[in-house]
Amino acid sequence: MKLCKIPTCISVALLGAALSIPAIADEQAPQKKEGKAAAQPGEADMMAMMMELAKPGENHKLLAHSVGNWTYKVKMWMGPDTNAAPMESSGSATVRETMGGRFFVSDHTGKMQMPGADGKMMDMEFKGMAVEGYDNVKKKFVSSWINNMGTGIMNSEGTYDANSKTLTYHAESEMMPGMKTKIREVIKITDNDHHTFEFFEDRGGKEVKTMEINYTRSK
Repeated sequence: MKLCKIPTCISVALLGAALSIPAIADEQAPQKKEGKAAAQPGEADMMAMMMELAKPGENHKLLAHSVGNWTYKVKMWMGPDTNAAPMESSGSATVRETMGGRFFVSDHTGKMQMPGADGKMMDMEFKGMAVEGYDNVKKKFVSSWINNMGTGIMNSEGTYDANSKTLTYHAESEMMPGMKTKIREVIKITDNDHHTFEFFEDRGGKEVKTMEINYTRSK
């Protein structure tokens, strides 16, 4: 895809919009045409708005708390009964900021217990990476996640509750063709050195907790 300078892109977009107006518009009274033109933001105003929306703000500072090195412990339930003994594993994560504090990239490594072909549990190497940020246009926290257990990208959007210090994300996952699953993720910031992550799946219209991760900052 070829890129063009922003002012040029805006001009082309405005020109395209103008060309799409029906020919009957030419028959309108001059004062009406001037009124419509005056209502449209000028190129300078649009540029100023885009520059303002591009600035990192308080919500980006909230995400910045996670920058650093972490260890984590995972509990995973394959079935719907969270009272059953979970599969447990552990790992480490490193979080860094990029693009001037607009986004935060985290790399996760560890071991996961998974059932093998013979039904016995086996340790598998796990790697995952997330890119998180706050979209000033959507007014939503945004996240993308990939790992070595699949080839898809899971995109999430979320909100923050300041009273409970909790981020809640919603997403949709499709691990198998045609089997889309609604996902809810809850991240609670306990303090600067600890936070918890809970993963819920919609199974047949019922939400089930399938994973819990406890993070501790490495000293």
